[in-house]
Amino acid sequence: MAERCGVTKRTIDHYTNLGLLKAERSPSNYRYYDHSSIERLNYIEECKADGMHLIDIKKRLLEKDAEEIDVLELRLKISGLEKDVSEVLAHLDKNDKKSLESIKKNLSHESLSLIQTLLVLLN
Repeated sequence: MAERCGVTKRTIDHYTNLGLLKAERSPSNYRYYDHSSIERLNYIEECKADGMHLIDIKKRLLEKDAEEIDVLELRLKISGLEKDVSEVLAHLDKNDKKSLESIKKNLSHESLSLIQTLLVLLN
C-alpha cells in the first residue's frame, strides 16, 4: 500500500498512531487497510499538500466521521419508524382492533407522533 499512495511505512505508522488511520489485523497479526483507509490516506496527503497541519486534518476527519454516523443513525431511526407504521397499517387493513391497541401501547413516541401526523395529512 505504501508504494501506491506515495507514502512510507513509517508515515502510515505515524498516521495510525495519531488516530488518522485505523488498521485491521490479520490472523497472523499483520496490519491491513481496506479501501476506505486508502481513500482516507489519499485525503490526508492532499490536505498536507494544501498546507494543512495534521491536527487540523484530524479535526476535519472527526467532523466527517460524525456526520456519517449521524446519517447512519437517522437511517436506522427511519427504518424503525417505517416498520412500526407498516405494522399499524397492516392491522388497520385487517380491522383488528385488539392487536392494534396492543401495538399502540408498544410504539415509540416518535412512531406514534408520525402516525398521528400521517393520519392528519391523509384526512
